[in-house]
Amino acid sequence: MWNLEHDWYSPKSLLSTPTHYDFPGDRFIPNRSLMDLDQAHSLLTNRTRKIQNKEFNDLYRQIVDEKLNLDSEGNPFKMLVFRGSPKSSRKSILHIDEMREEEAAALQNTSNQHYYRRRLPKKESRILDAPNIRNDFYSNIMDWGNNNILAIALDSDMYLWNSENKNVFKLFKATNNDFPTSVSWSEDTKYLAIGFMNSKLQLWDAETSKPIRILQGHGHRIATIAWNGQILTSGSHDKYIINHDVRARNNVISQVKAHKAEVCGLKWTRRSNMLASGGNENHIYVWDLVKMSSSNFLHCFKDHCAAVKALAWCPYDSSVLASGGGTEDSCIKLWNVKKGSSICSIDTKAQVCGLEWNRHHKELLSGHGFSTSAHHNQLCMWKYPSMTKVGGLDRHASRVLHLCQSPDGLTVVSAGADESLRFWDVFGPPVNNTSEISDLDNLLSLKVSPIR
Repeated sequence: MWNLEHDWYSPKSLLSTPTHYDFPGDRFIPNRSLMDLDQAHSLLTNRTRKIQNKEFNDLYRQIVDEKLNLDSEGNPFKMLVFRGSPKSSRKSILHIDEMREEEAAALQNTSNQHYYRRRLPKKESRILDAPNIRNDFYSNIMDWGNNNILAIALDSDMYLWNSENKNVFKLFKATNNDFPTSVSWSEDTKYLAIGFMNSKLQLWDAETSKPIRILQGHGHRIATIAWNGQILTSGSHDKYIINHDVRARNNVISQVKAHKAEVCGLKWTRRSNMLASGGNENHIYVWDLVKMSSSNFLHCFKDHCAAVKALAWCPYDSSVLASGGGTEDSCIKLWNVKKGSSICSIDTKAQVCGLEWNRHHKELLSGHGFSTSAHHNQLCMWKYPSMTKVGGLDRHASRVLHLCQSPDGLTVVSAGADESLRFWDVFGPPVNNTSEISDLDNLLSLKVSPIR
């Protein structure tokens, strides 16, 4: 492979010397440790003219040239040396590599210890009855607001449950064969937005518990809604996504139609600059807020084989999106929206109805429905980024329709078709061992510089 025996820097030449080398080196990358950089700089910058003194004969000049242009081994001086490093010069680097491996193992062991101290609960912390909840995969009728109030639609009735004082309040009962199909609290919890079967999008005042506005724009049921500041985004069976400015008289500020079937999932990033939408035609679209008015999307992911309702943006990396497919797909997929590519795909063997990221540990919780295997009706925990399964909870007697988490990110509530709400202390409490990790980091930082 290395046919360099005619060159002074060939492996054969090198190995014949007392110095032993690990490898012949990269012929394209110079080995600076073997160069005389001072001599090279002198030759490059020397602008003096060559003056020959007649008093010096040719033999003298030849000796002087050899002294100036040959290296210490008597070989022609080269500004760029392409050859292997002596084993002695690799010793320190190999030692550094060994220390780095020890550090990585120590950090991994520390991480595992912190991680395995956590256990999935054996049962729920609380169970509430949810009579007449609609067994509809495509709706989104539960949301836990930052005011610690859980809003949930049970058939045509809308209820509010206060998690602090445990009071239950019936907000309204829909009439004329209408019923809520989507619910979402605003970020400041001043408003509760409710989408209906008959295409109505209603805004309620949280303080007075009264309706204050109806937002027009859709022609069919509104399956999903999501807030972005004062912008309320809605997705409908009419395949449109509409951005409403709740402050403006003319509420529709943009309207796009890219999905070929009902829009059943919407999620804004925490930075509020990108929107993910999932449809019943199995596609995911990623939108830039600035470009939505021109109907130009950033990406379209078509890898799912069933409807995509479950969407969740990673809280640790804003470029990572998690999505879950319906019964014929049964996969959780992670996407890199910066690159527009798939990161991984996990076959859960069950319909994915909901996804929630753990903000305190690097984990993802999924809620499942129909399955041809024994994995139906479960909640499953996945470790991120490896996506290895930590465990499952199978207390629901029917499929898990909806998932959401408390404002502090410690409790998750699941709504099942078995007409129950089950509360799980599955995301916390957060680990308070930062001092141990900090001490370990400080110790490691003294061992080796990150710059080689």
